[in-house]
Amino acid sequence: MSRGVVLVVLALLAVARSDSPPKTFTMCVPEIYEQDCVKMMQESTSKGIPISCVTGRDRLECIEKVGKNEADVVAVDPEDMYLAAKSKLAAEAGYNVVEQVRTKEEPDEPYRYEAVCVIHKDLEIYDVHGLHGLKSCHTGVGRNVGYKIPITKLTEMNVLGDIHNPEFSARENELKALSSLFSKGCLVGKWSPEPSINARLKETYSNMCALCEKPEVCDYPDNYSGYEGALRCLSMNGGDVAWTKVIYVKRFFGLPVGRGSKTTATKDPSDYRYFCPDGTKVPIDAVTKPCTWAARPWQGYMTNGKVKNIDGIQKELTELGEVGEKENANWWKHILLLDEKTLAVKTAPVAPEEHLTNAKYLDVIERNSGAVERTARWCVWGDRSPKKCQALARAAYSRDARPQLECVQKNSRTECLEAIRDDAADFALIEASSVKQAIENFKVKPIVAESFGMGQTKFSEKPAVAVVKKNSPIKSLADLKGKKSCHRYWQEDYAGWIAPVSALLHAKLVKSEEEVSDFFAASCAPGAPIKSKLCEQCAGNAESNDDSIITATKCQPNHAEAFSGKGALKCLAQDKGDVAFVPLTDVYKLRESIYKINMINIIHKNIIIIPK
Repeated sequence: MSRGVVLVVLALLAVARSDSPPKTFTMCVPEIYEQDCVKMMQESTSKGIPISCVTGRDRLECIEKVGKNEADVVAVDPEDMYLAAKSKLAAEAGYNVVEQVRTKEEPDEPYRYEAVCVIHKDLEIYDVHGLHGLKSCHTGVGRNVGYKIPITKLTEMNVLGDIHNPEFSARENELKALSSLFSKGCLVGKWSPEPSINARLKETYSNMCALCEKPEVCDYPDNYSGYEGALRCLSMNGGDVAWTKVIYVKRFFGLPVGRGSKTTATKDPSDYRYFCPDGTKVPIDAVTKPCTWAARPWQGYMTNGKVKNIDGIQKELTELGEVGEKENANWWKHILLLDEKTLAVKTAPVAPEEHLTNAKYLDVIERNSGAVERTARWCVWGDRSPKKCQALARAAYSRDARPQLECVQKNSRTECLEAIRDDAADFALIEASSVKQAIENFKVKPIVAESFGMGQTKFSEKPAVAVVKKNSPIKSLADLKGKKSCHRYWQEDYAGWIAPVSALLHAKLVKSEEEVSDFFAASCAPGAPIKSKLCEQCAGNAESNDDSIITATKCQPNHAEAFSGKGALKCLAQDKGDVAFVPLTDVYKLRESIYKINMINIIHKNIIIIPK
């Protein structure tokens, strides 16, 4: 009797388990895609695919959250896999790549693309040192199969010359080495983002442009650039070797690709060979496996070691991809990294470092040129900046930024400027409003300016503008006297405070900065003294509907204040002010906002000229 009861109970438990809802996996997404993830949860849940989301600052923070078991899965690039492999959390996290984003054309290929070297079949070359003096065809500067991979592998084989000369930049070290190895080449692209340096490099190492369609330009578009262009350079323009990828070799020579059919051959493949890293040659045909120099892994989805139901998460990711494609959803593209040419393919779990090593791609990411000991010392200050700097340094290194960033921590902007002056740091990021003072007091010089898109000047400056509504009687700065004003921030903000104050002083409408608060009837200038007129029009965190929170956040120089930053235009739109002082770039962004551009009128462009 008792045994029968036990059997019944066990049977009921089994039924309960089979009817229990599937586990809800949690995906970490960069915070810019938070709304996409909400939409994904809604659409997937309606299809019986449960998933939840957490957000991270970016993909790097998401990798950390997966490592800490705060999320189950994150979509990653190969460079993100590298970050996971080298993370302090790696050993404990037990990261695994469990599914890959592959093309529908090649769903069975283990890698996104494989780098190969193609030569004429009768070329007399018997080892990699025989490359010296040959004519070389490349996809383009900075690209993987035509630049990074050959440089990495040939350096390891002691074929390339010195790439660590401290007198040259990392890029020039590489160009110099290639120019010395090959007699001629075609290597198009921007050799430097600075036009004068780009021109100097192409003049100095001009032999690496000699095989291009337009050697004097040596830039895109060029008939002998890119994956197929490198093969044209080899077969039609006198090249001896071409660096490209397998799929383009197959297309060029009319061989089957993936599950597809043959294409029309441009040249006879029997006249060419794959040149292998060990010096051997391999036929180019439909049956012989190519010898590769390295491969770039597919993008994929990475979990931690605590996710035991691998089949479950693979099934869910695959189904999510199918739902997203059917709906052509933004989250399908932004979060799952899929498009109409790709699909999610489940694979055997593999640790990211093992995956990169198997692809012979780990050393490509870690490739280092220029002075080995040289770093770019970035000076930062504040509580959060050091951690941000360190995160950026890791991410930048994985994505080929050389020399490696080193974070130097100081207590203030002034201390950082002193450190640059005294050669204890190389650079710092400062607001435009502080540039003139930095140049005069610390003998530093600007080297890079932030680009702001629509509304910026040709010098990447953000013009400061005064904005009023279309029906406003205000036509000039003088008309602003006695009106209510909305400012991005108080004092250190260029467009919101420095520019309008300077304009009022220049127009002799005020005698000093202190008079500005009396020039206007009332204002919102977040960061100003809370009891001053400059805070009267501020709203605080109005969305909280909590008087204590509104009081605590009113006129604070952060996003808690509804009218801070871009919120200055909201202040204008809600009739809390008659004029808003903002950068012109904010005005252009109104096109994506509920505060339509036809509601406003710009009365004063370029309130003050930014010092050149």
